[in-house]
Amino acid sequence: SRWKWRTTPGAGEPGIETWPDVETSLRSAGAPWQPPTYDPELNLVYVPTGQPTPAYNGRQREGANLYTCSLVALHADTGKMAWYYQFSPHDTHDWDATEVPILIDGTIDGQPRKLIGQTNRNGYFFLLDRVNGKPLVVRPFAMSNAYLGVDNGQLVPNPAKEAVPGGTLVFPTSDGAVNFPAQAFSPATGLFYVNATDAGSIFYVPIDASNPTGYGRPQEWHGGFFESRLMAIDYRTGETRWQHAYAQQGWGSSQQPGVLATGGGLVFSGDPSGNLIAYDAAAGHILWHASLGAQLTNSPQTYMLDGRQYVLVAAADTLFAFYLQ
Repeated sequence: SRWKWRTTPGAGEPGIETWPDVETSLRSAGAPWQPPTYDPELNLVYVPTGQPTPAYNGRQREGANLYTCSLVALHADTGKMAWYYQFSPHDTHDWDATEVPILIDGTIDGQPRKLIGQTNRNGYFFLLDRVNGKPLVVRPFAMSNAYLGVDNGQLVPNPAKEAVPGGTLVFPTSDGAVNFPAQAFSPATGLFYVNATDAGSIFYVPIDASNPTGYGRPQEWHGGFFESRLMAIDYRTGETRWQHAYAQQGWGSSQQPGVLATGGGLVFSGDPSGNLIAYDAAAGHILWHASLGAQLTNSPQTYMLDGRQYVLVAAADTLFAFYLQ
């Protein structure tokens, strides 16, 4: 291999001060499990990292626990870190930051900026300067009660929302308001599109939980409702421009289908009733749908063949290809 970068720091490395000791840092994961995003102009690789372990029990790992639940920019040639931003400091709810971040060449305060955006499992939308990692927008897009607020662009965890023996109600669930299914962005509309879910979990931890491993010997129970919707978020502010709530009970976030935004002004995704739906990307109106008989199990994809543009989706064990007329 050309280079290697560890997601948690070793002795004497930057970030080790956010862990109680080196041993705890090096055994605590933060594993990436999504493809990174690459900017060829800056020659930076943007790596979203996973949660610390033990996932639900933070008693033995006090501190912010860098570089877990973060976006880390690495120089592609050397693997050296250019900057980092931590979405969920000292995470105790399994909120991996591995939702794929999207490059945005946009405008802030009238000035062109190289940006990177992500709707995160913790229920917040983040917009960062992708040159230096400076946070520009930190705003909730879903139900979230695990933070005391934002301090200098950084979320402040609420200790009262950590697991306790009697249980703690937390929004969103451990699956998050979103998960790995693809998010999308349209330069034409300036909108960031994502399927999101409001749901809560009750987090428990045993009274005797010394030196835990894995998930930390607690339990977590999902709530009984899942209210899901497709959202269009203004990347400059984090405000919701339009949303389409799904009529029946929605998904857990790991079951959400991904989203595809096209240059023709359309957004494609699926609903819990097994429909593939095409929306007007700017206004959110439904323009077309097809009943597939099962929920989508992928992100819609588009391709050209023999002069026709197709949209391809999977539902259950079947592939469906539609061409645009």
